[in-house]
Amino acid sequence: MKKILIIEDEESIADLEKDYLELSGFQVEIANDGEKGLELALEGEYDLFILDLMLPGVDGFEICREIRAVKNTPVIMVSAKKEDIDKIRGLGLGADDYITKPFSPSEMVARVKAHLSRYDRLINSGGPVNDVIQIRGLKIDKTARRVWVNGEEKGFTTKEFDLLAFLAQNPNRVFTKEELFNKIWAMDSMGQIATVTVHIKKLREKIEYDTTRPQYIETIWGVGYRFKV
Repeated sequence: MKKILIIEDEESIADLEKDYLELSGFQVEIANDGEKGLELALEGEYDLFILDLMLPGVDGFEICREIRAVKNTPVIMVSAKKEDIDKIRGLGLGADDYITKPFSPSEMVARVKAHLSRYDRLINSGGPVNDVIQIRGLKIDKTARRVWVNGEEKGFTTKEFDLLAFLAQNPNRVFTKEELFNKIWAMDSMGQIATVTVHIKKLREKIEYDTTRPQYIETIWGVGYRFKV
């Protein structure tokens, strides 16, 4: 069963969308504010997102930007705004569709089905094989920029993904914090190497079973980090 996340602060609209989608055979979850919606979108496993633009906490544009940094999952934006600039901005951030309120729930369901069908055809088209790194329970799809840990997909920011992929494709080699900062952030460290430490901590929280005894990213004291295989 396909799973859909609705991020919508107007509860009556979210409930109406949920009812119509469930009647069509979809599993649906709702988040009524931007921060919760972003958290669920990045950490959960969904087949499509229905995303309102005007949200408390974090707006739909930022949520779309964060989703697209790590996932190719279809995104349908919903807004009461009719201005072309908002539609252009949303689509420019990677949204697959844009629906203006008020809209017909049956039209929304039809668009959901169309985008899911198109996405399924795309990933099952038999096209070029994605560039995938697989080490024990960790699977990194560099082409789709997606990561699974023991079969569960995890959400990563752009820099988190870049850092993880770089370390994983250079296994058993020790990198200093300065080398990693220059490689991933493409600038002189200038005292900013603490950024690397923070990102390593976040990576471990997402991929390691026990962060105190990491099986992937090893600290080499006084030097830097090494990805173990």
